[in-house]
Amino acid sequence: MTMRQLSWATALILGMVTATSVALPAEAASISSIRPKAETAPLFDDEAGGDANADDPAIWRNAADPNRSLVVATAKQGGLRVYDLDAHQVQSIPAPAGPGAGDKPGRFNNVDLVQGLRLGRGAADVAVVSDRGNDRLRIYRIDRDKPGGPLTDVTDPAARPVFSADQAEINEQKTAYGLATWTDRKTGRSYALVSQRNRTRIAMLELIATPAGTVDYRQVRTIDLPSSFRLPNGSSWTPCAEPGELPQVEGMVVDPADGTLYAGQEDVGIWRIDAGLTGTPKLIDKVREYGVPSTYDEQTEECTPGADPGFGGKRLSADVEGLTLVTEPDGDGYLLASSQGDNTFVAYDRERHDRNEFEGAFRITAASTTLDGSEVCDGAAALSAPLGTRYPNGLLVVQDGQETPADGDREATGFKFVDLGQVLDTID
Repeated sequence: MTMRQLSWATALILGMVTATSVALPAEAASISSIRPKAETAPLFDDEAGGDANADDPAIWRNAADPNRSLVVATAKQGGLRVYDLDAHQVQSIPAPAGPGAGDKPGRFNNVDLVQGLRLGRGAADVAVVSDRGNDRLRIYRIDRDKPGGPLTDVTDPAARPVFSADQAEINEQKTAYGLATWTDRKTGRSYALVSQRNRTRIAMLELIATPAGTVDYRQVRTIDLPSSFRLPNGSSWTPCAEPGELPQVEGMVVDPADGTLYAGQEDVGIWRIDAGLTGTPKLIDKVREYGVPSTYDEQTEECTPGADPGFGGKRLSADVEGLTLVTEPDGDGYLLASSQGDNTFVAYDRERHDRNEFEGAFRITAASTTLDGSEVCDGAAALSAPLGTRYPNGLLVVQDGQETPADGDREATGFKFVDLGQVLDTID
């Protein structure tokens, strides 16, 4: 979430409070609080901190020894971080530089995992990362006991930009942004679904192993989500943004059981789409701000909202971020979404009803004076498999956009580790 979006959300909330004489939604009082069990060391988005900014996590389960499982997380220009289940860092991988002076440097935005990718003479688990700075995917093989660190870069050197035609377009940064992986159970082929920054486009990329033991990718197809919406009163509404920007998608996750992609269009809501990017997308929930007219001020670079016509949803406050799935063997489970504007997480029924029914909401709040909660959360990842003695009921990892206690004026972020069993108890 940008400062422009924070200011927009603050103005909208103040307007709502004034209009309702400080009356809050009835469901707000019933939102439960959950405390994290651990947190990573803070990352600092300044020169001294290596321009590191926590964004998106993924959880890798070590089947041979679940206690030694890992969390792989992006730090934007700071590259990748790998943590153990105690939230201690075990590896740091820098983002690559730009190809030339003045070109944008690497910036790792989102990460997801593929299990058993055909690679060389065998199969391997890999982490797939969207490099927003260079408009490429980066692929890392995971070997828990490899000297020097568990992740090894196996990206094919010939890998092409995802959306850009040349370096000039890459430098404009309408580049690879959100990411989710998917393996088609019928064919065994693995894919990355990648959204484009400041655009509504999502691309389907097939991951391809090369004879050299590296991984390349090829575009299969793309889909463009709407950027303008017809409201019930007959008017047309477009989310407010800087001139030339469209309502982008970041948080995405694929249900492996039936190949359903859930995509969070930040200022709009959550879409349900066939992971093959065929058929007609369905908007299963909207943000509260959906349909609210607003005006962009070029001097302040902020959006000022007008009166709310009442066409928005009831659960999500923009941005909608951090989509992840809690899967259960019998087909039950939940879709979780970060409601960034009000620091909550919203749970929906995983089963595909008309709109994936709402199941509950919760907050992640401070466990102590030194272990705070999660605010303005970007990325999230859940794994409902046992992870040894620390997390026998599974793990939820969420980004914290306002790490505290702060170190002066330095912008600090990090990741919180949460017992998934507590989350399920709260939702149930």
